[in-house]
Amino acid sequence: MKARLQQIARELRAVWMLIAVCIALAIASPAFGTSGNLLNVGLATSVTALLAAGQTFVIILAEIDLSVGAVLGFSAAITAMTLQHHSTVIGMVVGLGVGALAGLVNGLLVTKTRMPSFIATLAMMSVLAGLTLQITQGNPIGVSDYAFQNIGQARTAGVPVPVWIMIVIFLVFGLLLARTRFGRYVYATGDNPEAAKLSGIPVNRTKVLAFVISGALAALAGFIITARLSTAEPTAGTGLELEAIAAVIIGGTSLAGGRGDLVGTIVGALILGVIDNGMNLLNVSPFLQSVVKGLVILFAVLLDRNATAIRAWFRWPSRPSGGAVAAPADELVSR
Repeated sequence: MKARLQQIARELRAVWMLIAVCIALAIASPAFGTSGNLLNVGLATSVTALLAAGQTFVIILAEIDLSVGAVLGFSAAITAMTLQHHSTVIGMVVGLGVGALAGLVNGLLVTKTRMPSFIATLAMMSVLAGLTLQITQGNPIGVSDYAFQNIGQARTAGVPVPVWIMIVIFLVFGLLLARTRFGRYVYATGDNPEAAKLSGIPVNRTKVLAFVISGALAALAGFIITARLSTAEPTAGTGLELEAIAAVIIGGTSLAGGRGDLVGTIVGALILGVIDNGMNLLNVSPFLQSVVKGLVILFAVLLDRNATAIRAWFRWPSRPSGGAVAAPADELVSR
């Protein structure tokens, strides 16, 4: 119960941060609060949010997946090549399969070889980025499949399809994490893997499935980028893994494992999306935009790690009159 209350407090901090940023940008730029612009924020956030959703499972396990950006680019290229000769459904199944397979390899490297996830996924990132450039020869692959293009370009009830995809994914996987046995296994394994193993939890299988989810959602994010551009860019996912990790951390998920959920993650992704959008509206230099986002990440992590100290500082006891310092409680007891 205490851990859940602490997690709610972290989410509320992220929500208040999002509200504060939105209010500041609405004051600074009247165009920010328009419905069209807010839908653009959701559209731009959808890719990072999907990557961050999969990353949340991995980080709750006290692991990390640096390969999601490369998985996105590789699966997008394979999907585009498949769509040139096969139907939309086959192309998407192949793309999701490639992403899930990459996640499976990551999970097996971490669990079977006991390789640190940082190293395993860093190597996978390099391998997949190189393979993508090799099979495409560094050239974009055009996509003319109309049904596939609708994934990134169509609207339903006036809302872009990628936003609907983001909402559905967060509902489905949020329930998976919060309300299923697998979700409980994820939290227990991230909190204390040895105790989880002694309790009969299949720790290795849980980790492998989390990496598979991360890879599959990275492939789905690749669909959105490819459909929006009608092109699979070989470097489409470069750097997006850092955006995803930042969204997860800002949302309150602990890098130490055992804490976090998808509600905080989507708030973290929206914070980054709102900041990007606001800085573009205010014509902030692209070079300074990275500086601002870096400072936001640092602020979020410092706030999370030092929340207890901050609360204690605000409740600092006043000194007794006359300047005398009150004796510690243990000294009073000893007297």
